[in-house]
Amino acid sequence: MSKLVPPHGGKLTPVLVPEEQRAEYLAKAKTLPVIRMTSRETSDLLMIGMGAFSPLTGFMGKEDYESVVNTKHLANGLAWPIPITLSVTKEQAADLKEGMEVALVDDETDTYVGILTVGDKYEYDKTKECKEVFFTDDQEHPGVQKVMAQGDVNVGGQVVTFSQMGYASKYGAYYATPAQTRALFDEKGWATVAAFQTRNPLHRSHEFLCKIGNEICDGLLIHPIVGKLKPGDIPAEVRLKCYEILLNNYFNKNTAVMRVYPMEMRYAGPSEGILHAIFRQNFGCSHILIGRDHAGVGSYYTPYQAQELFDQFKPGEILCQPIKVTSAFYCNKCESMTTEKTCPHSAEDRLNISGTKLRAMLAAGEMPPANFSRPEVLKVLMEYYQSLNK
Repeated sequence: MSKLVPPHGGKLTPVLVPEEQRAEYLAKAKTLPVIRMTSRETSDLLMIGMGAFSPLTGFMGKEDYESVVNTKHLANGLAWPIPITLSVTKEQAADLKEGMEVALVDDETDTYVGILTVGDKYEYDKTKECKEVFFTDDQEHPGVQKVMAQGDVNVGGQVVTFSQMGYASKYGAYYATPAQTRALFDEKGWATVAAFQTRNPLHRSHEFLCKIGNEICDGLLIHPIVGKLKPGDIPAEVRLKCYEILLNNYFNKNTAVMRVYPMEMRYAGPSEGILHAIFRQNFGCSHILIGRDHAGVGSYYTPYQAQELFDQFKPGEILCQPIKVTSAFYCNKCESMTTEKTCPHSAEDRLNISGTKLRAMLAAGEMPPANFSRPEVLKVLMEYYQSLNK
């Protein structure tokens, strides 16, 4: 018997067809009417396919959509903070009938990814969705931009997926479904696992927070997002080199592992923090590190708003619990890594380098101090930023 937390809703619900049947499903898809998907819709479909979004087995119908927007729960009462939807234009929607099958094609690559059986179609209020999910309808917010650019009609329905869009082959053993991470944790005998969400290379502050989670739990899952990011974010291939350096040199291989997943960031701050916890529960994690400005962008959220949102859910609604950590840094007077919560010293004693300043230093060939990030990691990042200059 597994000692891990159960999946959200009680069981994993993957809808990825077995390898040997994929050619057959692809051939069928090519005979069907087509809905072309944005990169975010495609990444959501991949998450549904692998079972990461369990108990979802398709895109949300009207009942679930409205319940999530209004209450942060599915219609059946399960916690869920962000609508998982597929949208089309009113003209496209006119041709869709309940029960019909349509092929789902990734618009950027022309890849056939899955088949949807239409359950329902419904118009929705984009502005209201943005205000409830992103806590803003400001068009400068990257998540808001994507919602406002969607079609005016959502199409709900069950899906099957038959493509992993090359992620499995590109990332090899680092790419894992929830069933695979659960098997790995069981094999290691872990009962409690702390997840660390990241879209950035890990600096000493991140490493310190990871080790807090590693100390509390039996194991640590460093779980980088490798789906599409906003312009200016560091590519997955570069980040992966940095993660490997840290895992090989600064983490205990018996208690820390890394796997990647294919979601696209929404930059929804607090709402995305809740979603991160829910699908980490599906991956087998009992805890998730939630620090300063989790999944945020710009100045749309207060520093610890994601931590605060967890408190709005009743005990037991989300079994992957937050480990609430404050901002970490190296303190010259403490002579160690520490946090806002534990360090008594002033700002001038703390080594704080903003992302903007770090990028400027690396691009100029100026090596930041080792107390900020491991030298081997900085070398990889410096090579990347200098290649951009060339």
